Amino acid sequence: MNAYDDSNIFAKILRGEIPSTKVYEDADTLAFMDVMPQSPGHLLVVPKAASRNLLDAEPETLATLFPVVQKLARAAKEAFAADGIFIAQFNEAPAGQTVFHLHVHVIPRYDGIPLKPHGGGMEKPEILADHAAKLRAVLGA
Repeated sequence: MNAYDDSNIFAKILRGEIPSTKVYEDADTLAFMDVMPQSPGHLLVVPKAASRNLLDAEPETLATLFPVVQKLARAAKEAFAADGIFIAQFNEAPAGQTVFHLHVHVIPRYDGIPLKPHGGGMEKPEILADHAAKLRAVLGA
């Protein structure tokens, strides 16, 4: 198994070295808007603990991460009046992982509307800020 590299972009976000549009934070978890969303409201949930992905994460990390994923999925469904929520989590490059810090995508989905391609372009910061505000309003934060 490969070693965790703390120079990855999500580790830098967690350390405050790179800005992000934060939605939620607690002692163990950070959630922020995906800068290349596949759908309005697309956010990422990351544990603060260092792990490359689900395969090397400590069980305690997963135990604190997934209740937050559920909480944010419910908030995203409400905030964006989504028909459903797509949860995605990739493990290693052949499976589509491009950032090697465990993260979960929470993506609102709508009947008959396809997802935009991942990496399909950067969203405007003001739109990400608006989407984060909608999520925080539902969360009561």
